[in-house]
Amino acid sequence: MHRQPGNRFCSILPLVLAGAGVGVSAVAFAADTAVVATAAKAGVVHPLDGLTGEEISRVVSILLQAKLTDDKSFFPLIELREPPKADVLAWKEGAPITRRAYVNFKGTAGAREALVNITTGKVEKVGKLAGEPMIMLEEFMSSMQVALDDKRFVAALAKRDLKPDGVFCLPLTAGNFLQQAEKGKRLMRVPCYQNPEGSNFYAKPIEGLFAEVDLNRRKVTQVVDEGVVPLPKQNWGYTEKEIEARGPLKPEGNPVQIVQSAPNFKVAGGGIAWDMWKFRVRADKRPGVVVSAIQAQEGDKWRSVLYQANLSEVFVPYQDPGKAWYWRTYMDSGEYGFGVFLSPLVSGVDCPTNAVFMPAVMHQDNGQPVEIPNAICVFERNPAKPAWRHYEIFAQSETAAVPAEGRPQTELVVRSASEVGNYDYLVDYVFHQNGSINIDVISTGLDAVKGVASKHMSDATAARDTQHGSLIAPNLVAPNHDHYFNFRLDFDIDGQDNSFVHTSLNRGKVDQASLRKSLWVTSPKMIERELEGRLRIDNAKPALYTVTNTNVQGVYGHHPAYAILPKDTVAYGPYDYENDPPMKRNAYIGYSFWNTLYDQDKRYAGGKFAFASDGSDTLATWVKKNRPIKNKDVVTWYTIGFHHVPHTEDWPVMSGHQVGIELRPYNFFASNPAMGIRSTQPAATPAK
Repeated sequence: MHRQPGNRFCSILPLVLAGAGVGVSAVAFAADTAVVATAAKAGVVHPLDGLTGEEISRVVSILLQAKLTDDKSFFPLIELREPPKADVLAWKEGAPITRRAYVNFKGTAGAREALVNITTGKVEKVGKLAGEPMIMLEEFMSSMQVALDDKRFVAALAKRDLKPDGVFCLPLTAGNFLQQAEKGKRLMRVPCYQNPEGSNFYAKPIEGLFAEVDLNRRKVTQVVDEGVVPLPKQNWGYTEKEIEARGPLKPEGNPVQIVQSAPNFKVAGGGIAWDMWKFRVRADKRPGVVVSAIQAQEGDKWRSVLYQANLSEVFVPYQDPGKAWYWRTYMDSGEYGFGVFLSPLVSGVDCPTNAVFMPAVMHQDNGQPVEIPNAICVFERNPAKPAWRHYEIFAQSETAAVPAEGRPQTELVVRSASEVGNYDYLVDYVFHQNGSINIDVISTGLDAVKGVASKHMSDATAARDTQHGSLIAPNLVAPNHDHYFNFRLDFDIDGQDNSFVHTSLNRGKVDQASLRKSLWVTSPKMIERELEGRLRIDNAKPALYTVTNTNVQGVYGHHPAYAILPKDTVAYGPYDYENDPPMKRNAYIGYSFWNTLYDQDKRYAGGKFAFASDGSDTLATWVKKNRPIKNKDVVTWYTIGFHHVPHTEDWPVMSGHQVGIELRPYNFFASNPAMGIRSTQPAATPAK
């Protein structure tokens, strides 16, 4: 599933590779810290802005000066430590900002965590890590080399007429299956592929063979060899030249272009303003893009909608129980990082040519900052449908035809793309002129494949080979799997004290005298406590899900709210959430909705430490406190997902599969905000 960052792939991931195996030099931080601090402040205008490169360097310098790190130290995580929400909400533009960073590091006393005050230059807290930190590129590279240096592994390759220099390997997180023999170990499992002759690195898996590597000891703990499986012969490249070599390309067409003289939005640092919206954007290593301080304008008043929205976790469990596959149950965000794997977006492919691009600042293994160019794009698009329209038949006459009244729809999209191995995930935050927000995830890239003997479904081996997947090419099966994306939605609808309401649509009672014999009525129920806030989407039980502020009344006495409207998405599967270790670690997928009391330290549904986690610190365990959440600062968690049964059209590169949700105003505005869109048509002459 995940790309090996070996030397031949240096150009693909320069932002992290630059720091792999390179210690932090004390000389590099000998610069005057006052100058560094001034530079850091220059790029920060809001408490929720991301860490600047200067701030990241200063964090490392502070730890070095405190003698907690040296020139051999590594930094799995450096991220903004947000100020308390109350402080952020009380902050006024232009006021001083105290900046802090939360850090995981491997320093002079082992793996530790620290809270670093960037403003004062002090380490405020430091302690031992309570879990395993995120994987680092240095560990990818070392585990790959450890595997290829192992005599047992080299001998297994030789059985297949392969040598170490003829393969590339793919170090993968091993999960945690609660085995005593694995306790306390930091494990990666390393399968390999025959070196590609074209662009597709995944076309020729060396099936049934992998090495298990203990990262702490830098040793192979076991080599698993299930026997030789025929290697696929075809290269399955996906460049235009390679595709054309397999068959003719489509006829050349006229390009469909978006022409815009100038954008209608403004970008100032991390702040974006467009139409009726303003909000802030940053990128963190683990969740990727974080959208904060989302406000909507009604008249001359700016109203709070969301304090923050971000990807919380990505869970991809494969459904093959074989030795080489059962452990492939990845937590892509928590183990690997959606932010550090942001890939530069391409104008005209990933984003339209009218897009404005923004960089993202991440840190390397040695703690040094690096900028990912074009990591985020912001653009307007016309989806070729009206924001609203109405054709009035009664306005027509024999002497005048009155056209439909309507307005063109325009959307603002904030897009990023994270390439976590073979899959590419585009995450869109889409803002509409009617007050709605869409969160969409588009999955594309390459299926993970296993080598098999079968070339055709009529082969004698096909039934066995495809028991847990689909034959998508000769000698290649793509195992069944799921894609789950949990989003953390901290609504602050006109204030922090909100409530989650589950409104079921039930059969209503009808008077016996009525000719109408059935209808439905709404039955709203305000969620009182956290355990009650776990809900599943069931099409057989229609319902409306809203977050509302009962302390505020609109112009007609309604309480302002936003509805969360599921689209074509699933959140759960037929899993054993009590006994299957990967599902215990990711038990949040058992429900579509979760609702918790706001906690600044609870940002990720999979827990603070995802790597080798045991499920004791997750969204599913936090709610056992069953705290009251009615009329409190409630946080809603929603899982977007889909079950992926692969098919031949997925290969060699999968078409984009989009899933998402819509956040739609529900008695929030006095009327349809899109009514104010200016007409692009000449005024109609009313019929006489």
